[in-house]
Amino acid sequence: MSEYIIVLITVSGEEEAANIATELVNAGLAACANIIRDVRSIYRWEGKTEDGSEVLMIVKTRSDLFEGLAAKVRQLHSYSVPEIIAVPVIKGLEDYLDWIKSETVEQP
Repeated sequence: MSEYIIVLITVSGEEEAANIATELVNAGLAACANIIRDVRSIYRWEGKTEDGSEVLMIVKTRSDLFEGLAAKVRQLHSYSVPEIIAVPVIKGLEDYLDWIKSETVEQP
């Protein structure tokens, strides 16, 4: 498994994204979170096809922090079933990966 991951999280709006991102970074669960506005999402929910506007968060962290990050997001998120999907970082600039490591908390 990769030591580093990118976590994709969709939220209802930019303010919610900023709140979650700030909490994750301040808690040391993420080194960085990018917020992308105006994402159009088409999905099935409760038997119906939905078409709505969301905000996408791209969160950079370590794989060993995923469970804590997901728990924090669930605590702060307005959706009952939030998208929290991790993808492995296969390669990256070593200096950048070192920065991610230095800006996140070590787990016991």
